Amino acid sequence: MEEIGLFPLNMVLLPAEHVPLHIFESRYKELIGECIDDDASFGVVLADGDSMRSLGTRARVTEVLDRLPDGRLNVIVSGGERFRIVEMTAGRSFLTARVESFEDRDTAASNEKLEGCVNAYRRVAAAAGVDDDTTDLELEPGLAAFEIAALIDLEPESKQDLLEMTAESERLVRVTELLDGAVASVEWQRDVQRLATGNGHVQTP
Repeated sequence: MEEIGLFPLNMVLLPAEHVPLHIFESRYKELIGECIDDDASFGVVLADGDSMRSLGTRARVTEVLDRLPDGRLNVIVSGGERFRIVEMTAGRSFLTARVESFEDRDTAASNEKLEGCVNAYRRVAAAAGVDDDTTDLELEPGLAAFEIAALIDLEPESKQDLLEMTAESERLVRVTELLDGAVASVEWQRDVQRLATGNGHVQTP
């Protein structure tokens, strides 16, 4: 068990995901500044309303984009291992807690499920007319579902559900379902735009 600083956000950071953060509150400028100086990690947890989830992801600053005169920071952080909050602690300007690692009960997944998930992402990319980001992606065993999910915009609740799953095979199935839904949404929006320009009509899904 270890004590770490917490950064509650209205977002979920997945393991192996890289996201930009704008740090402007004094307490979090202090937290992130210490983590940069000490090459230490902090915890990102989903905050919705007045509550905060007990399961989060360790984050580490991988790049400092800007240090502004007033102390604000623009940084890139990467997601590491998952953790569960055991108890909140006190004594700092920012939130702190004692945490323990949260690990999978099963990291194995069939090639069929992995290929199905990759192909689902490729269908989304093709429907949206964007490059296939999986071409050069070296998917790590046990993390592939997180890595693929990080390539698309998902609602925080969907990402939190993935974070809380303890089997890679289950995550791959869920990400595939989310991607299949995204394909249908992208294709529907494309049809709406095409029919709108032609004064046509379309039924909503």
